[in-house]
Amino acid sequence: MSDDIERLKAERNQIAAEIRRLQYSIRSKVETDLEEGDPALYEREKNLALLRNLQRELEAVEYALSLAERGVYGICENCGERIDPARLKAIPQATLCLKCKTELERKRRI
Repeated sequence: MSDDIERLKAERNQIAAEIRRLQYSIRSKVETDLEEGDPALYEREKNLALLRNLQRELEAVEYALSLAERGVYGICENCGERIDPARLKAIPQATLCLKCKTELERKRRI
């Protein structure tokens, strides 16, 4: 479990660093006048989308860390069963077991 928490903390630091890099890049591009069709405008929009995704990912990691602090990290929030350690190794911020995540995704497609 402590390995999982260390992995979450490392993930948090990596995501936060990438967010700072993207924010700097976006700010520097905002300072230049961008016109419609400008490749820099496309790059800025792409960076904004990446930034939004990274911020959501950071929130998920922070939430998983809060679960660890409460002693419930690695427990599926839906069924209460333990999340497979291999799943947590691959996706440390997972809060649902594979069965519940699959069921949730299936329901979203309907």
